[in-house]
Amino acid sequence: MSSLPLVSDSSELVSLLSRPPADAVCAIDTEADSLHRYRESLCLVQYSCGGDDALIDPLSIEDLSPLGDFLAQRPVWMHGADYDMTMLRRSFAKLPPVVFDTQIGARLLGVRRFGLADLVELYFGVVLSKSSQKADWGKRPLSAKMMEYALNDVRYLLPMGQKISEELKAKGRFDWFVESCEAARLKVLEREEGRDEPWRIQGSGRLDRGGLNFLKALWEWRDTEASSWDRPSFMVVTNRQLIDWSLALATGKRIEIPPHYRPDRRKRLTDVLDAARTCKPEEWPEKPRGLRRRRDAEFDARVGRLISTRDARAVELDIDSSLIAPRSTIESIAEGEVQPQEALLSWQLACLGL
Repeated sequence: MSSLPLVSDSSELVSLLSRPPADAVCAIDTEADSLHRYRESLCLVQYSCGGDDALIDPLSIEDLSPLGDFLAQRPVWMHGADYDMTMLRRSFAKLPPVVFDTQIGARLLGVRRFGLADLVELYFGVVLSKSSQKADWGKRPLSAKMMEYALNDVRYLLPMGQKISEELKAKGRFDWFVESCEAARLKVLEREEGRDEPWRIQGSGRLDRGGLNFLKALWEWRDTEASSWDRPSFMVVTNRQLIDWSLALATGKRIEIPPHYRPDRRKRLTDVLDAARTCKPEEWPEKPRGLRRRRDAEFDARVGRLISTRDARAVELDIDSSLIAPRSTIESIAEGEVQPQEALLSWQLACLGL
């Protein structure tokens, strides 16, 4: 393998992509600035194909479309591919025709520690540095340490993928792997990027309508602050704190504003809260109507039978039982809310005897 310097203009990119044969499989990883900016952007693409390891700089290359066209024509290996596929789809409005995920493959083999560094150590005996894990990939120039870290994220994927594939075939699970990877790829393609009510964050189900009124106001205030500051929302205030504040405010309590807030930010927050307090109850957001299942003995028995079958099969296969079917899916099937064939892959159905 040859490691190339940072590819930072269109001609270098075209030259790099012209080198591998048409049937070459490649490996891809991405870095974004989600920990440092309000709107994350693709900051780096790590590439391995046809004997070349390279770093591609989207911040310097005016036209990245040759990379999108290149990836659209061949199978690609990634690790923990959901985020990387999301970034690629956002950048190119398409995905490779096949995406193999080493994380999915390792889990189907029964590996319990399946982070990239864990797998590199398992398969190659190499301990990777995590020193640049939270680096600001939007800054230039990249340090030599950051570039080495980034290359390590991709240079092991192809040989690792080969090892994982061989083990999966030996266990008769390679078809499970292919089906699972394709389901993950389609999930990213079908996912809606925007939500109508993004302020309904995890934990909002604990709030009554008055609490939701404060949560919506606080979320919108935080979003405006983060946007004007060009920093991620959690740097203004975390989701957990928004929920805690909303719970307190809904009971008439005052919240303690962090002392490090500048006077202008404190004023905008207090103004938003004052406005929320004047909202009439009929204007408060509605609580979503949750799904209410008839938790009777018959339902519990159906769930119990499926869980028992799942867990016994998982022990036999030595894999995490949630890979066969998470409990929420099993409950939906038991209640008749969804047909098994709609909720599970063919190999999962076979494991459950459905």
